[in-house]
This record gives sequence, structure tokens and C-alpha cells, in this order.
Amino acid sequence: MERLGLDLTVLLKLALATLFGGLIGFEREWRQKPAGLRTHMFICIGSALFTLLSFEMAQRFGGDPVRIAAQLIPGIGFIGAGTIIRERGSVVGLTTAATLFVSSAVGMAVGSGFYLTAGLGALLTVLLLLGAGWFEARITPRVLAQHFRLRVRALNAVLPAVTAQLAARKAAMERLRVTGEADAYVLEFEARVPLAREAEFIAELSRLAEGECEVRRVEGEPR
Repeated sequence: MERLGLDLTVLLKLALATLFGGLIGFEREWRQKPAGLRTHMFICIGSALFTLLSFEMAQRFGGDPVRIAAQLIPGIGFIGAGTIIRERGSVVGLTTAATLFVSSAVGMAVGSGFYLTAGLGALLTVLLLLGAGWFEARITPRVLAQHFRLRVRALNAVLPAVTAQLAARKAAMERLRVTGEADAYVLEFEARVPLAREAEFIAELSRLAEGECEVRRVEGEPR
């Protein structure tokens, strides 16, 4: 009878870990992030299991009851590092790495029996993921990578002018490529110009290139 009660408690904890990890992971899956629903559920379940095993083994064999659980922190840090990549001069994946860390903490809370703490932590995380992004988008200027293509004749005069225009908008030229044609040069580069100043920058480029300026968004721009 005692064994049955223990099994029911373990099943309850694993079910809650699945639910709480799924809540966080669903938001990441919805935004099409590399670590989505299944990853967060597995991490939350695994953290709960390791915490349960840590206490169970300490009761049976003695020793520090949090020794195994303590190793979760560097382990999750290693997994989180795999979701962080450097792309087009910026670092992406930090938010997903942080949610993996939180999912592990929620799983540990469930495994330790702090159900309310775990539930509130998961709920707060989801609310922040949904609400903080909306708030952040309104207080910080939105910047997207763009690909620019100009056809110019006086390259030595135009290139410094373009660099100066970017510097005035706190942007930098990336992936610069210059090719020669019969009577002109084709200047291609990527840059991140704030959307609020995009129109005036494109107009200035068109003036420098005598109207021969093309602009397109860089595909796969992450947030």
C-alpha cells in the first residue's frame, strides 16, 4: 500500500512536469524556435526525475540529498548553449536558452514537491514570453537585416558616402561585395537600419546610385 502511494506520487509529479514544461515549450514551438515543445517537456521531466532520484538514493544509501540534482545546472547550461548561435553579426537564441534553464528549475521544483511554486514559475514564464515581447517591441526600435544592391560609377566616392550614412544611423556594413561591369560597379552589402529611419536611408542610397538601388529583406531574420 505504501509502495502504491509512492508510485502515485511519482506519477503525479511526472504529469505536472510534463504539463508545466509543455506550457513553456508550446510558446517556443509556436514561434518556431529550435528548442520547442518536446525539448522543454523532456527537460522538465528529466529534471523532476533527477530530483526524485537524488532524494530517494540519499534515503536508501545515505549522502547529500541534493548532490545529483545540483549537477542539473551545468548540464542544462550545456544544452542551452547549443541553442545560441551567432548569425549576421548578432547573437540569437538567448531567450530559448533561458527558457530551457527555467524549465529545468520548474522540473526540480515539481520533483521536490513544490507544486505551487512550479506552477507559478511556469505561468509567469509564459506570460513574460507573450507580454514582454510585445512591450519590448514598442520601447525599442525594430531593426531587421536588409540586403542592398547599388549600381554606381564612382565607387571611390560612393563607398565612403554609404559608410558615413550607415554610421549616422548607428549601423554597419556587412558582407560587402563589389563586382565590376562594363561601365559601372555593383555594390552589394547587408545592414541593419532601424525601420523608423529606413525610408530616408533608401532615398539617400538612390540619390548616390542615381536611382539604381535595390533593397530586399534578408530571409530567416530571427528574434
